[in-house]
Amino acid sequence: MRGIRSKIPRALNAGAKIECVDNTGARTVEIISVKKYRGVKNRMPKGGIGDMCVVSVKKGTPEMRKQILYAVIVRQKKEFRRPDGIRVAFEDNAVVIVDDKGIPKGTDIKGPVAREAAERFPKIGTTASMIV
Repeated sequence: MRGIRSKIPRALNAGAKIECVDNTGARTVEIISVKKYRGVKNRMPKGGIGDMCVVSVKKGTPEMRKQILYAVIVRQKKEFRRPDGIRVAFEDNAVVIVDDKGIPKGTDIKGPVAREAAERFPKIGTTASMIV
């Protein structure tokens, strides 16, 4: 896992329900916590593009439902600025289910993936069909 060059706003709170865009069987997940998040007392953890989260599967196949898994945020609605000045915003929030090392569990990712997430987790970049 590498560092991200641009400053990504952390726009997704713990408790946010997000679409899962891989073919693992999970459709909707809820963020429980964000890995390596350093906050202050009583502050809910927040995540942005390229952050690894602990999620609970809310909708999906019966085998996947009610499981606690790791996921990486690959898209967010809140715009962020890249070092070259371009502002990027996606039309939805999306995650990809991964294992604890950041390797995706699914074999296909639907829709675009942010370049920052693909650089930080190279296996997600190779699985993605489109990197923006």
